[in-house]
Amino acid sequence: MAPTPLDPADRPPANHVMRELRGDLSPGEFAARVRRAGREIGEHVSCDARYIGRVEAGEIRCPNYAYERVFRHMFPGRSLADLGFAPRGTVRRRVGPPRGEAVPHAAPQHRTDEENDDVHRRTFMAGGPAALVTALGLDQPAYAAPIEHRKVGPEEVAVVEEAVRRIRVLDDRQGADALFDSAGRSLREAYLLLNTGYYTADTERRLQSGAGELAISVGWLAHDSGRLADARSFYAEALATARMADDPALEAHAFCNTAFLARDTGRPREAVRAAQAAQQAARDIGSPRLLALLAMREAGGWAVLRERASCEQALRRAHHYFEQGARDADPEWMSFFGRAEITGLEAQCWSALDDWTRAADLATRAMRLQDPHFVRNRALYTAELAHDQLGGGDLAAAAVSGTHALELLREVSSTRIKGMLAGTVGRLRRHRGVPEVAEFVDRYDAAG
Repeated sequence: MAPTPLDPADRPPANHVMRELRGDLSPGEFAARVRRAGREIGEHVSCDARYIGRVEAGEIRCPNYAYERVFRHMFPGRSLADLGFAPRGTVRRRVGPPRGEAVPHAAPQHRTDEENDDVHRRTFMAGGPAALVTALGLDQPAYAAPIEHRKVGPEEVAVVEEAVRRIRVLDDRQGADALFDSAGRSLREAYLLLNTGYYTADTERRLQSGAGELAISVGWLAHDSGRLADARSFYAEALATARMADDPALEAHAFCNTAFLARDTGRPREAVRAAQAAQQAARDIGSPRLLALLAMREAGGWAVLRERASCEQALRRAHHYFEQGARDADPEWMSFFGRAEITGLEAQCWSALDDWTRAADLATRAMRLQDPHFVRNRALYTAELAHDQLGGGDLAAAAVSGTHALELLREVSSTRIKGMLAGTVGRLRRHRGVPEVAEFVDRYDAAG
């Protein structure tokens, strides 16, 4: 049955102020400017052209608090009303009955947009598998009708895309171990929609991209939680989706993570080939920062192969691209790739080449550059520093860094980082005559 057209009287008024503020920029260019402004004040908003379109059409009558802070930063001195939005307290949204259940005479229930967003955010940020299940809507009953009878539209695609963003945020703060099983459920749901739903060509394109990005996110959770065969399978699924969708950005991302996994699992030649394939896929995307990350992935493979000249060449290329700065074409998933990350990745290269002093210096610098809310990366760089200090023969310093990493691992759960730290502990045990080493080993054993 075709949807009933919306009565013109019920349509929200367009936001002409925001349209005027966009000026000659395209919606995508303006969305990129919003994202950049968010990064300037520490707000990671997932703004895209569709969101800008909804704002200008009046569908978003009042932004959530994160977007409000970003808009006020972009346009100092303007209130929400000055930006064309309705007062927060006047915005209401109907919460309808469950799918398939008609309640024609029931009094409508309402919740403000901002209240709904804030509750959703608090539920999500509370952490743990149950929180992720709730945040992604996976604790709801199964569909009343078979999924093959369901039309898939922008609303369903938006849920898939938001799942990707939320998984990334939780991983930054908590690590992968607690998230993998729940995130896998959201991935199965996305591919059910893709394989058995029916949709327009535009929806198919977005759904393919969203499902592929979700497969990569779940693959990373598998990688970081020690499920390496699962990770390889998820990345292969994402790559197949990218090829079928003719999506070079998704293909580059899948190859990027494949290269990372290959390096970590003792297949450095594959890491180099995958990184080079990623660079080929990304050549026309227009993102120097993406090319910088992919060159770092290639450098990591060369370092494990102990091909120092090839590694240094890839490192130079990575820094050349990185210094060209951020661009509007930078993929959203690359928000983690800043100065701290490229420094940490270079530290790994010199560590693999046994240049312990340079590796330790870079790991220390990466720790200092890392934003505090990226707890997982701080734990990673600290564990790497302990490994590098031990490689250089500074037992006491390695033990102190190991102790700091152990403290950070109380906040995040990453099998990969735990494995790195366990290797350092194993090599330090025979040096318990050093007081700092004895204290660290005792703390590690007590932590279980």
